[in-house]
Amino acid sequence: MNTPASPTPPPASSAPVRLLIVDDDPLVRAGLTLMLGGDQGIDIVGEGADGVEAEELVERLRPDVVLMDIRMPVMDGLTATERLRRRPDAPEVVVLTTFHADEQVLRAIRAGAAGFVLKDTPPARIVDSVRRVAAGDPVLSPAVTRQLMARAAGGGHDDRADRAHRARGRFGQLAEREQEVAVAVGRGGSNAEIAASLYLSVATVKTHVSRILAKLELNNRVQIALLVHDAGLLDTDDGGGSHLG
Repeated sequence: MNTPASPTPPPASSAPVRLLIVDDDPLVRAGLTLMLGGDQGIDIVGEGADGVEAEELVERLRPDVVLMDIRMPVMDGLTATERLRRRPDAPEVVVLTTFHADEQVLRAIRAGAAGFVLKDTPPARIVDSVRRVAAGDPVLSPAVTRQLMARAAGGGHDDRADRAHRARGRFGQLAEREQEVAVAVGRGGSNAEIAASLYLSVATVKTHVSRILAKLELNNRVQIALLVHDAGLLDTDDGGGSHLG
């Protein structure tokens, strides 16, 4: 399998990303295992057919990342994501779906999934997504993030106003520099891009992001972006560049 030209491969000394694949279709699981298993940066530690199996396998195998189908019997991927992300040693979750930015994907992101990939995504892009999520980066393009935010902004005026009020209250818990970093994350900036725009080191940006996540009890950068959007702090025509897609 060819690797993508743009992403930087993991250092030779890095341990492979431990990946669990969960999908109720055995052919999909077999195909993903075949496509991804040959990459030296990924170690497929197990396969599951539903959310119940996912929980059992996570407990036993301790994967770094779970590639999770949304629609499954017994326990769906949304419920499984919510339950897994509540664990103290929670793995990252990448939602696997045939739908582009639908309501269920939004629920998964709010539950703590680090992003999603479509089932027809080229294998090299899925490999890149798994690696990036394991490294702490979400796998949503700015365009998809805006679609999700548009879905999140749905509902009546009172609902939006109430959500904005709550979001601004939480945003106000942050120090001024943390607020600047949070807004930059909401615009889709990578750590390097945020560092350049705010005249900070990349390490300092990472520290601020970690503090934001801890203070606001959020799971990942996408949830920061959704909070910033809910607070009304993003330009609607923002088309800034991003490393997220």
